[in-house]
Amino acid sequence: MMSASNLLRHQARRALTTFSRREVSRRPCMSNPTRCFSAEPAAAMDEKPLIPGIGLGKTSTGLVGVDVDHDSVPKMITGYQALLDKLAASDMPLDAQYRINVEKIARYRIAAAQENLDDPEKVEELCNCGQVEELVIQADNEMIVMDMYLKNRWWELVKPVEIEYNPEDADGGHGDIEWGDSPDDEKK
Repeated sequence: MMSASNLLRHQARRALTTFSRREVSRRPCMSNPTRCFSAEPAAAMDEKPLIPGIGLGKTSTGLVGVDVDHDSVPKMITGYQALLDKLAASDMPLDAQYRINVEKIARYRIAAAQENLDDPEKVEELCNCGQVEELVIQADNEMIVMDMYLKNRWWELVKPVEIEYNPEDADGGHGDIEWGDSPDDEKK
């Protein structure tokens, strides 16, 4: 009869042997181990080399909590198009400044992404607001803000401001102190 420790050791050895045999049979890429680390199918690997840190070779965003997403450019297009669709379906006036700004940003980012579907670095360069993963997060966050804006009808609270484009001040628009005067002279 075997002791308990010998029995456990025997069972562990048998399990490891069985597991390692299964793993060897499941690894078709052992002849070329570089393919094991690719997110791309093997056929596409033969067409262009995988460059670490660039494109599909990107393994980290360098941002805590933001994982690499190789499908972020299409997700970005979807997110910004959803913003435009929600604005179109809303009753917000066409001349509301928030609507104008969101439409311009969304259309620009959609155009940049559609022109560079296979080049996320180019999209990041054109948008100049972070990595494509961050741009997806920005679209999601803007949707949250837009929901609040539409729910509370905040465009109704914005008052028009009159701006003087060419003010006619006698002192040149500098207040009551001229450039030649120094504050120390007034104290004496």
